[in-house]
This record gives sequence, C-alpha cells and structure tokens, in this order.
Amino acid sequence: MYIRKDLLVEGEVYHVFTKSIAGFKVFNNDSEFSRMMATIRYYQREKPSLKFSKFLNLSMVSRNQHDDTIPSPDEKLVDIIAFCLMPTHLHLIVKQFKQHGISTFMSTILNSYTRYFNTKYKRKGPLWEGRFKNALVKTDEQLLHLTRYIHLNPLTAYLADKPEEWPASSYKEYMLMVDDNEKICTYDDLLTIDPASYRKFVTNRASYQRDLAHIKELLIDHP
Repeated sequence: MYIRKDLLVEGEVYHVFTKSIAGFKVFNNDSEFSRMMATIRYYQREKPSLKFSKFLNLSMVSRNQHDDTIPSPDEKLVDIIAFCLMPTHLHLIVKQFKQHGISTFMSTILNSYTRYFNTKYKRKGPLWEGRFKNALVKTDEQLLHLTRYIHLNPLTAYLADKPEEWPASSYKEYMLMVDDNEKICTYDDLLTIDPASYRKFVTNRASYQRDLAHIKELLIDHP
C-alpha cells in the first residue's frame, strides 16, 4: 500500500476516480459489476473478521443479519456517499474516517478485484492505471451536483437511457428502489434526498449542463 503525498483528511468528503490501463474493459457483465459492488461494501471496514469468500456466500439478508458484516462507526475506514461503476473506470464519493482510510480502502478493493479478474481470465499484471485521483468536495452544493454527475455517467456514455436502468450505481438507492439490506451508501448525515425532487434534478439535462461549469474542478476525468 502506498501513502499519498497529499494526505487526505479525516471527516472530509472526496470524489475518487480511477480507470483501467489503456481503457481496458474491466467490467464485462452483471456478475463482474456485482463482484466489485460487494467488494466496495465489504472493505469499508478496517479489519473485517469475516472472510470475503464467506461474505460473498451469504445472501443479502444474511449479510445484514450477520454480526461480522455490520461495522461499528469506529471500525470504518470510509463511508460511501455515492458511486458509479463504468466498464473502464469507477467513480466514488467517499468520506474518510481514519488516517489513510481512503488510500487503504482503494488499494484493497482494486487489488482484490484484480486478483479475481486475473484468475477468471487467466491473465497477469496490473489492471488499474497508477494512483487513483481525488478531489476535495468543499460544499454541500458541490456534493449534490457531483452525485448527479456520476449518476449521469451511463447516460453520457450512451449505456442507458435512464439512470435507474444502470445497475452499477447508487442512483436507485437515492430513489429508494433498493432494499435496506442491499444498500452500500451512507449519506443521510450529508444529504436530504427527496426521491421525486432528486429524479427531476438528475434527469434535467439542461440544468446539469449549466451547473457543470460550477463543479469542473471536481470532475477529475473531465477535459
């Protein structure tokens, strides 16, 4: 694990972005997206006592009922505020709880998925391009607009016509279309989301384009 030169601060929220080497497609089907989503959920905890293989074998309901899968606040490295996985890259909005928490979390999830992917496809070598990028989210307004930006990624890439059609993002959590035992994100202490209002906010593309200039500094993969 490496420690970033610009140390990330406990209690702050960051937009974290990483992509595959040379635009290599690292998520090819629903099972691979689901695998990374389970990895993200599992490794928010600093020292999971339940093995990841056992965690994967539990049903969604069992995961939430199993004491070893429910971290207490002082066990968490990070909270996931929002996320979107794309075929060649991923976006996370993350709140850090422990020193080096984001670096540890990112290193762990990316290495874990690389081992899975390389084993599955009988390949060797790295999967991800260098160090992840990050940008501090400074205000609640920036945070809200940033969630919209990442939830619109699949539409921007013409992979879906509606954000709820994309299975590998947190949009459906925001829409309350996901059972509690399937949720990955924790955002209630930062955002108050009314599903109807948020749906309109996200799908209003004209408004999104107007607001883009205000959050350009946070869009770390944007030209």
